[in-house]
Amino acid sequence: MIHTAMIFAAGLGSRLKPFTNHHPKALAVVNGKSLLQRNVEYLLSYGIKNMVVNVHHFAEQIIDAVHTNDGWGANIIISDESAEVLETGGGLQFAAQHLQKAENFVVMNADILTTLKLTDVIQYHEAHKPLATLATTQRSSSRQLLFTPENELCGWQNTVTQEQKMARDTKVFHAAAFSGIHVISNALLNYLQPGKYSMIDVYLELAKNHSIHAFDHSDSILLDVGKPESLEKAQTLFA
Repeated sequence: MIHTAMIFAAGLGSRLKPFTNHHPKALAVVNGKSLLQRNVEYLLSYGIKNMVVNVHHFAEQIIDAVHTNDGWGANIIISDESAEVLETGGGLQFAAQHLQKAENFVVMNADILTTLKLTDVIQYHEAHKPLATLATTQRSSSRQLLFTPENELCGWQNTVTQEQKMARDTKVFHAAAFSGIHVISNALLNYLQPGKYSMIDVYLELAKNHSIHAFDHSDSILLDVGKPESLEKAQTLFA
């Protein structure tokens, strides 16, 4: 069982303006609860009590919310990126010292709301033992990950620009959209370097010689609450 997670809450939230002109995206409110609170409670509902939350944009507001609410019942450590936002890959590496004791851990974006049954992904990951298992759905997206028939990551494509990056030489693959939720094995931390970069780039590089798997959860609700209209939709879907 997994007891540790990281929530990415450092982003600038430029798509959620004007709210993010004065607040971090993670504190946008859906039916009386911030996105951060909802995801902390989501993780707690699966027995995950130890969490790392990275901060940058209006960092002090998130830190204050965590302290004021006693972490909403979770043990929360702040990974402070106030000096420079490090993106997902650099942010995970920067927080690695707080994750090293966990054999496996969950990582998720603060602006994702979902009904995904997290135990299903965790059980899949523990059974197949890849370096990482990426939650995916079959939905419209300009950026898609490519997977072999065995559900192993083999590439990436942009459906607008037609750009494609292949990690493996394969002609047979299917596309899926990444949900911003990962289950990661501790061993992956050994491949991260300090700096500012995306986890997707890390996965594409590692996929050349290691297994990075997909877990499809198209049967559950997934909402990227990155735009004002998504916030309105969330009010209905997540009462």
